[in-house]
Amino acid sequence: MPEVRAVGLDYSHVGVPAGSFQMGDPFGEGYPGDGELHLHEVDLDAFAISPTTVTNERFARFVVDTGYRTTAEVEGSSAVFHTALCPDAADAVAGRVRSAPWWLDVRGADWAHPTGPGSTWQDVPDHPVVHVSWDDAMAFCHWEGSRLPTEAEWEYAARGGLHAKRYPWGDELEPDGTPRLNIFRGRFPVENTATDGYSTTAPVDAFEPNGFGLFNMTGNVWEWCLDWFDPRAYPRSPRRNPAGPPHGSEKVTRGGSYLCHVSYCFRYRVAARSRNTPDSSTGNCGFRTVLVDG
Repeated sequence: MPEVRAVGLDYSHVGVPAGSFQMGDPFGEGYPGDGELHLHEVDLDAFAISPTTVTNERFARFVVDTGYRTTAEVEGSSAVFHTALCPDAADAVAGRVRSAPWWLDVRGADWAHPTGPGSTWQDVPDHPVVHVSWDDAMAFCHWEGSRLPTEAEWEYAARGGLHAKRYPWGDELEPDGTPRLNIFRGRFPVENTATDGYSTTAPVDAFEPNGFGLFNMTGNVWEWCLDWFDPRAYPRSPRRNPAGPPHGSEKVTRGGSYLCHVSYCFRYRVAARSRNTPDSSTGNCGFRTVLVDG
């Protein structure tokens, strides 16, 4: 591993005040299987969350310090979107996901080679680390002295102090005609016009922060949360500091990614939910962290 050079970002966690909010989708736009309903009141204690997702540069420091090997590195491959594949990696494609053929299983794709062999994280040090499983994110948290946000903390933080809005800034996608997040624009999955400036990941501090000073809470990359996923969780969720179901097979992801498109995955809303197994890694999922009390 070569020397890791700082990218000039402030990784200091941002304090989010204690408060209450209505969790869930007030517009009825969610997918039934995601369980965004019913709406319920949540009370949260104060917490401190990272203003951005963890960058490649920050993750590289963790790897240098610990020698950690990610799930993708151990297993030898990870999922890369077909138009993002590094030209040098064409021979590394091991297969496609049958139900979503735009996802390629690429040998040698991992956090350090985000678009396959021939690519390097050093070209995008200020972009979010990807190809990290939930297990990898937890290992990073142990090193940092942090944890993943609960799903309730994530949504409360994403709302930035606004009540019942669709996005971190309000209800309109582009209220002033200016892109405010990194999503798939054009014809999914074949043509991304990249009118927001990015065809894959963007720097973690791209676009304006929300009311709590947090960047890219929607779009760019999915973000792992602490909770197990259950579409039936909301009706029986406790009001104060909910931490999700006690068990499950998949972990919650939040925020959507650069591959979300209104025709296929309208999940770049603050209420939107998705999930994946804890050992899964893809080229559009990362994470941010919350400081551990004390």
